Amino acid sequence: MINEQIRDREVRVVSANGEQLGIMSSRDAMKLAQEAELDLVKIAPKAQPPVCKIIDYGKYKYEQTRKEKEAKKKQKTVEIKEVRMSPNIDTNDLNTKINNAKKFLVKGNKVKVTLRFRGREMAHVQQSRHILDDFAETLKDIASIEKPPKLEGRNMSMVLTVKR
Repeated sequence: MINEQIRDREVRVVSANGEQLGIMSSRDAMKLAQEAELDLVKIAPKAQPPVCKIIDYGKYKYEQTRKEKEAKKKQKTVEIKEVRMSPNIDTNDLNTKINNAKKFLVKGNKVKVTLRFRGREMAHVQQSRHILDDFAETLKDIASIEKPPKLEGRNMSMVLTVKR
């Protein structure tokens, strides 16, 4: 809220250079802002009394958007890559899947390892759990288990993340 939009009875006012001017009525604060040819901006509306600052609103908005853009540049997005297998996977195929998962983890991504059960394979769900355990054991030097193996419908999955 800026200028005439501020309808509070009393506000705590901070000057443009950061010094506190004290608690006063919003009309008096508005007069101070007009004398300085600046805007009165409510910066802490939930405080008792609300805090208003005398600043150039256009410059304030510009600096705020610039800070948001800088924060977006610095943030790191983590993707979740999925590796799907069946319970009757061969050791060479398993090693290929493990190498792919290593590549994903080295890049800083998370890996979701999924065992897909079809038809009669559902009768051997608990015997197939060792595949996920072996997968995690092989990658234990670079990855840790974020979510342990869990059966979800016809799939058993776990999530691995990079060790820090």
